Amino acid sequence: MEPAATLVLFDIDGTLLRRAGPHHRQALERAVARVAGVAVSTDGIPVAGMLDRDILLEMLARAGVRGAAARRLLPEIGRAAQNIYVRICPDLRRKVCPGVRALLRALARRGVPCGLVTGNLERIAWTKMRRAGLEEFFSVGAFSGDGPTRAALLRLAAQRARRAGLIGRGARIIYIGDHPNDIRAAREAGARIVAVGTGVVSGEALLAGQPDLYVPDLRELRAAGILDGP
Repeated sequence: MEPAATLVLFDIDGTLLRRAGPHHRQALERAVARVAGVAVSTDGIPVAGMLDRDILLEMLARAGVRGAAARRLLPEIGRAAQNIYVRICPDLRRKVCPGVRALLRALARRGVPCGLVTGNLERIAWTKMRRAGLEEFFSVGAFSGDGPTRAALLRLAAQRARRAGLIGRGARIIYIGDHPNDIRAAREAGARIVAVGTGVVSGEALLAGQPDLYVPDLRELRAAGILDGP
């Protein structure tokens, strides 16, 4: 197959899935308690739009574990969180956001590769996709732990897609997300950004970030619509 001219990358929480339950937060909290021996909570942490590594570091800091000590614990905590989540993740098929499946099918028919760029740890991300029945649509991704920022993850996912022969060097990168952090990351990484209003952020707040396109949900986004234009 010839490399595609466009790569479409998706955030997960609030974009592909919504109201997926407390299991992700619980996995992070339990992992910190198990590895670091401190009781922690995500309460009061604005987790929407954050990378899991930053959520973990914030919980550790609130428990008095900071700096190099916290960073040394991160790999083991991350492994524990992923193991926990795999065990407790529920069926997520009813948590898929409106229009997601139709859009992914349309992109697949057109031969457009899709990937994940998310703040989730890798096994958590893929577990969510399997439990939601969406895994088959995604061939590449970048996750918490792969880079320090969401923009770095966007650049890495595009690089992985090029190395896999999915896209050519001049391919257009489109990112679909539901948070101002997604908009900022796309701008920094040189990607086009489609903001979707299915997360916790209002449409007005998303529009204030001046995305290339805003839609209330993905039912209003046709595959041709995001492939047209410069």
